[in-house]
Amino acid sequence: MIVLGSTSEVAQAFVEKALQEGEKYERIYLFTSNREATERFAQHIDVKFLQQSEIIELDLTKEINYFSFDHINSNLLFCATGYLGDGTEEGLYDNKNTERIIDINYSKLVPVINYFAQKFEGKRSGTIIGLSSVAGDRGRQSNFIYGSAKAAFTAYLSGLRNYLFEKKVHVLTVKPGFMATKMTEGLPLNPKLTATPKQAADCIYKAFKKQKNIAYVLPIWGVIMLIIRNIPEFIFKKLKL
Repeated sequence: MIVLGSTSEVAQAFVEKALQEGEKYERIYLFTSNREATERFAQHIDVKFLQQSEIIELDLTKEINYFSFDHINSNLLFCATGYLGDGTEEGLYDNKNTERIIDINYSKLVPVINYFAQKFEGKRSGTIIGLSSVAGDRGRQSNFIYGSAKAAFTAYLSGLRNYLFEKKVHVLTVKPGFMATKMTEGLPLNPKLTATPKQAADCIYKAFKKQKNIAYVLPIWGVIMLIIRNIPEFIFKKLKL
């Protein structure tokens, strides 16, 4: 298994869920920009599941050496890479903040996924699971930079799914709503609309096994975003969302 964003609580919960369900992996490749935190997780799955892993440093804000990925062989890629950034008024007009949000959530991430997608295509097998966001379903004033990057990522996954279908490679788009993670710590989240990493992992694993195309972690978010997407623009632009 290839894990992009392996310090993500959702990614780690998914790895544990898959191993608990008896999935077998010769090696789990943990891509990370935080080696220390990832080493703790690698030791955890080694002790608990006797699972071999390899840590690969990946910083999407720097130049990427794709030759260092040549030895990687897998049929499953799980991408939980994400960066919320600063959504305040100051952050919205801060070019460094904007570039970092776009780089990590989309522009520097897509070539990495493409690299492995080509490998999967060559083998005519594999699954790519990408965590996008409901924020990409419609731009809202509270996080439109982040939302725009996730909208692009959602469109990319949709096109990739269409392209790889005949190549026997499946692409699953996951759209979490509010998540109780480090990235959202301190935000005023409605507990009824907020999922835990374990809930997310359970949902994603089921969607993976059923080869679903799109999965909302909490079904209520599918309803919420259907309503939000269909609010007429002349009304929507006046709302504080």
